[in-house]
Amino acid sequence: MRRSLLLGWCSLLVMMSGGEAAYAETSIDSLERIEATGVLRVGYGETAPFSYLDNHGNVVGYSIDICQRLAKQLQVQLGLPSLDIEYVYRTPSNRVQLLNSGDIDIECNASTNTPERRQSAQFALSHFFVSVHYVALKENGFNTLEDLAGRSVSVARGTVNVSQINQVNRERQLNLSVVPVETLQEAFDLVTDGRVAAFAMDDILLSTMMAESEHPDAYALSEEAITSTEPLGFLMRLGDDAFAAEVNKALEHIYTSPEMPLLYERWFQQPIPGKDITLNVPMSTVLAEHFIALRESKVD
Repeated sequence: MRRSLLLGWCSLLVMMSGGEAAYAETSIDSLERIEATGVLRVGYGETAPFSYLDNHGNVVGYSIDICQRLAKQLQVQLGLPSLDIEYVYRTPSNRVQLLNSGDIDIECNASTNTPERRQSAQFALSHFFVSVHYVALKENGFNTLEDLAGRSVSVARGTVNVSQINQVNRERQLNLSVVPVETLQEAFDLVTDGRVAAFAMDDILLSTMMAESEHPDAYALSEEAITSTEPLGFLMRLGDDAFAAEVNKALEHIYTSPEMPLLYERWFQQPIPGKDITLNVPMSTVLAEHFIALRESKVD
């Protein structure tokens, strides 16, 4: 039973990635362009430990490590003499536009796979799972959603957290004042400055931002989650199905390799390069079982 449920979950993630293609398909064929140019255009962000610039200006991170291996595997699958990566900076608010314009072929960061977002992009097989919490100043003693009633909460534009916090605000009649800003750092800084009561975002990203702040002990992560566990994945264009199929084939190879646990450990259980922090976050049960299910499906 456990195995069938896990396989069902993996199948659902793949189906979810392309199930809304009728909304915004484009005519750009990534495979044709990649084969003609020998270049894979990868979108990255400022979202440690998933993607960010290190002290030497190099694009690094957990997602970037995966996508570097993705490029190598795509080179093999497509029979190309070489395949280089061109990194393109993206923000939460412009990532879909960059996909649709062809400026990037794939976003290698940490986007939440939701029905709302699948109306504008498709997702690759998941590489992480999160739940949304909020961060607040520890001195205020906020832990639950009710603690925020009548207060202000910052969110980053272009993230699913905007609709998530608005939904919980309506459902629980919290009378929250939602403050959208352009970047995650801006949203976090509003908490630091006392201009908002909390900042809502994926738990792993909040933990990272707290750890690399000047005074980590000044913050607290909410005990209550705003959402249930949700998958993260790499974004691709709607309608770019041949490319998506090759990407998922390559990712299945990567996620089921003996290297994958070591790659995870490098970013979540060892010092993060250029950040001087260690998250000490073991691989979650749901992510481990996701990788196991992919491996078992290959055996079948």
